Amino acid sequence: MKVLILGADGYLGWPTAMHFSAKGHTVLATDNYGRRTRCKSINAEPLVEPLNLDLRAKHWREVSGKDIAVQIGDCCDYAWLKSVVAEFQPDCVVHYAEQPSAPYSMADQGKAAETLQNNLMATMNVVFAVRDAAPNAHIVKLGTMGEYGTPNIDIEEGYLTVAHKGREHTFLYPKTPGSIYHLTKVQDSDLMYFATRIWGMRITDLNQGPVYGIDTDQTMLAPELQTAFSYDDVFGTVINRFAVQAVAGYPLTVYGKGGQVRGYLHLRDTLACVELAAENPAEPGEFRVFNQFTETFSVNDIAGLIQSVGERLGYSVAVDHVDNPRKELEEHYYNPANSNLLDLGLQPHFFSFETIKPLFDFIETNKQRIDTSLFAPKVLWQTGL
Repeated sequence: MKVLILGADGYLGWPTAMHFSAKGHTVLATDNYGRRTRCKSINAEPLVEPLNLDLRAKHWREVSGKDIAVQIGDCCDYAWLKSVVAEFQPDCVVHYAEQPSAPYSMADQGKAAETLQNNLMATMNVVFAVRDAAPNAHIVKLGTMGEYGTPNIDIEEGYLTVAHKGREHTFLYPKTPGSIYHLTKVQDSDLMYFATRIWGMRITDLNQGPVYGIDTDQTMLAPELQTAFSYDDVFGTVINRFAVQAVAGYPLTVYGKGGQVRGYLHLRDTLACVELAAENPAEPGEFRVFNQFTETFSVNDIAGLIQSVGERLGYSVAVDHVDNPRKELEEHYYNPANSNLLDLGLQPHFFSFETIKPLFDFIETNKQRIDTSLFAPKVLWQTGL
């Protein structure tokens, strides 16, 4: 396939680009370095800032003998994006090109507006660029399990059939986003569902849970191929952040009671899920939704698991419950379905000592870079920064 990766500089984007290239696909990686700019704007640098895309593509060629083409540009610039799609003629467009942080979106009006403008404009432009320049291409869009919220019924994969007054209809599953970021993801889903119904497009929405880990078959080949790894309270996901805190000897910062349950998956499984979606595309006119996670944990569960792994590796790991900066239920029902990707052949990498040890090893290697001032939550959902 010819695979266009939008947002290829990010934590998920670069490993995805290498993964598809390693499989023999023709890959074009694009980004505007928005993640780097946002991290610097709030003084929250990743543990290791990776090389730029051109340099990483150069090292990838030296290590693998395979090419990843790179173009730098902004998906909010429609003329640029349409020209890229028209020239490359992708079979699959993997869309990661969004502001990915809930706390960032809740910090103040400016960051909320930036998140809305960037995420919705980018997605609209992707839809129109594919519709007008490569209409047979399949869009694989990264959504989030956070779209659903925490309803008191089972969460289905994208749709819910409702019986009402003797009649029945299937709707997109009702959404209850908990941040401006998650709200943009809901609006993305509505826009893409519209595009499949009105224009007959082929779109898969991957509602992904928080991702953890740093090691893939490709990132482990050379330090120059490493991806971005954030651990701060704004851009770092909870398992990654807890692992850094454990190595740093800093108490794990559990928000509130710690009963919040979410679905999680390893970085390797993100790559497998995107590959499965791309190799088994949606039909024309189909808006397909996959819930992309492998296990559910409460925050207390995660703290206990990280504590166990850390102590096995010789770290002394304490747990500290701090005031919850977010507005969310801390005790709730949570039972989401995730059978579609498993039915396509996903073989999960479950949380275990073996899957987490490479993460601890990576952090230990870069321990001198840890800034413990980045751990404490600074964005309050009710008042912002």
